[in-house]
Amino acid sequence: MIRAGIIGGSGYTGGELLRLLLAHPQVEVAQVTSRSHLGEYVYQVHPNLRKQTQLKFIDPEQVTPVDVLFLALPHGQAQHKIDHYASLAERIVDLSADFRLRSPEAYRRWYGSEHAAPAWLGRFVYGLPELHRVELRSARYVSGVGCNATASNLALLPLVQAGLLDESAQVVIEIKVGSSESGAEGNPGSHHPERSGVIRTFSAFGHRHTAEVIQEMGLHNVLLTMTSVDLVRGALATVHATLKPGVALKDLWKAYRAAASENPFLRVVREQRGIYRVPEPKILAGSNYADLGFDLDEASRHVVSICAIDNLMKGASGSAVQCMNLMLGLDETLGLEFPGLHPI
Repeated sequence: MIRAGIIGGSGYTGGELLRLLLAHPQVEVAQVTSRSHLGEYVYQVHPNLRKQTQLKFIDPEQVTPVDVLFLALPHGQAQHKIDHYASLAERIVDLSADFRLRSPEAYRRWYGSEHAAPAWLGRFVYGLPELHRVELRSARYVSGVGCNATASNLALLPLVQAGLLDESAQVVIEIKVGSSESGAEGNPGSHHPERSGVIRTFSAFGHRHTAEVIQEMGLHNVLLTMTSVDLVRGALATVHATLKPGVALKDLWKAYRAAASENPFLRVVREQRGIYRVPEPKILAGSNYADLGFDLDEASRHVVSICAIDNLMKGASGSAVQCMNLMLGLDETLGLEFPGLHPI
């Protein structure tokens, strides 16, 4: 069995990691930390895990060496102790934003401060298997993925891989997100009376996850807009872009089918009848799948590409476990086969 540890297990992504790893046939969760819930049973914080584990939260300073260490800390913390964490495990998966960007200059631009461990940035592989499967198989250190960046990058993936985009034209991405993206710690904007029933644009442009789209897709004319909707789990990215002259609908079908056939968690959703004719985050709750859809106005070459995910799964913990599987030579789908629920 693979011994795993989680640093920072009391948040939503930590809870999802626990849920996945406790059910994983090749993993034993050896220890999980939380300063704010020190000494409490894990299930007291994550009640869905009752009868799944008798683990208690320990102090981060008490962590002993494991085979793989997951860092589920708030952004900005892991970079200050990465040398210590590397001494505890041969393989690390960090779910925060600390090691997503490859250059200190990009980190400074998008996060507004100097990186505390710039020499480590180049040692981490960006943790989206659909983009870096080969590198992940030999990686020791893997970064987390921004949930909004994940939905955006996967929506763009078929178009970029097939070379269908007119890269001189602007790419506009509108993302609608649920409240769990704000994390387990409340703030005035996530307070239920203020959050319930809203459709609220909170970042017209300049969101930090834009940096991951630029880095991973190789596009530079990207505008990303964020809108909160009345949903707990889920992110829906709607991408507006321009195709090269001569690209037809049949070319899009070929590109999207190729992406889905190469990646076990990508599905094409473009139905002619029924309720769920386009990607819908609701039916992906708890699932590691990403549903892709598209449409084209051939006259203007305007393409709309859609990606729906569960932000806590494919946008965070699910991709982290998928990366772990690849790092350890396991089937990348192991422990991630849950298809979601319907109705919900």
